[in-house]
Amino acid sequence: LISFHDHTLMIILMILTVVVYMMVILALNKNINRFMLEGQMIEVAWTIIPAIILVFIAVPSLRLLYLMDEVHKPALTLKTIGHQWYWSYEYSDFTKVEFDSYMTPQDEMNKNNFRLLDTDNHVILPMNSFIRIVVTAADVLHSWTVPSLGVKTDATPGRLNQCSFLINRPGLFYGQCSEICGANHSFMPIVIESVNTNTFINWISNLS
Repeated sequence: LISFHDHTLMIILMILTVVVYMMVILALNKNINRFMLEGQMIEVAWTIIPAIILVFIAVPSLRLLYLMDEVHKPALTLKTIGHQWYWSYEYSDFTKVEFDSYMTPQDEMNKNNFRLLDTDNHVILPMNSFIRIVVTAADVLHSWTVPSLGVKTDATPGRLNQCSFLINRPGLFYGQCSEICGANHSFMPIVIESVNTNTFINWISNLS
């Protein structure tokens, strides 16, 4: 995802440079030709060149879509259920490990918390492991979204959607429901805490 972002950004910078250069030249030159009413060659060029540029963006984009849909053998499966207006989580590989995750109220926050983004229960996941997320909803449409992990999966009542990702560093990753799912739609934050494998095993052992 980062490589694709850099690739696309370079193409956008090239386009921006050419457009700014042409605008400056047009603004500063004094050339006038009242008989020039059409230009077939320039019209062909500014139709074909953008099409070629779009191909250079589309090919790696489609490749990335297929790579992200590839199902690896997951080390861990996490079931996520969207409710109005909070998330509940079940660690499907373990017995009786489930909890609800609500937004931290403003009067209970400390200086280290992010307003409207922190939760009372973090999702603890091991780093450097393939994680499968199975997403559904109990009432209305939701969307489980963590931008920094490149994950956005719709939570649909009566349907299971899945996606997978790998976290390559420890830390906190924040997200929110990105579906307009009702009055408190903006108060469904997601906090993923990435830890090393030993810490995760100790945490899951204490819960189960």
